[in-house]
Amino acid sequence: MFDRGRRNLLSRRRTPALPRMPWIVDEDTFVDNCTRCNKCLSACETEIIVKGDGGFPTVDFNRGECTFCTLCAQACPESLFRPTTESAWDVKAQVNQQCLAQNNVECRSCGDMCEVQAIRFKLQAGGVAQPAFELDICNGCGACVATCPTSAITMVTSQQEEK
Repeated sequence: MFDRGRRNLLSRRRTPALPRMPWIVDEDTFVDNCTRCNKCLSACETEIIVKGDGGFPTVDFNRGECTFCTLCAQACPESLFRPTTESAWDVKAQVNQQCLAQNNVECRSCGDMCEVQAIRFKLQAGGVAQPAFELDICNGCGACVATCPTSAITMVTSQQEEK
């Protein structure tokens, strides 16, 4: 059994802010039962699942987007995943002040990549169109993260968003 509390004390690391993977039951179950077999890494069609802290798989949105193909859950020999008919996670996109548009430079790369059109641009009189995130539409795929030229977009959970 892996004692995360003890390890976190020594490494000053906290439980990941984002879910490691779509559809995981919960963080404790995942860490306690994941054998780190890497079958989910091999199964991921977009290759965004990577070895994270302690060798546990995690999603890296800087590598691309989650297509919600369910192959990671299907490849896992353990009971770590909720039914894939449920929502994958409560992760949403958030933009920070490094955004080119917010710094008066025309850029719409995130909106171009957003398949569900959760990122729209509001025209500004005498200025650059500003991104507006419709979080109720955002599915948390992360397609906007890797395409952002200034790394201004991060994925956050709804709990982080409220802070």
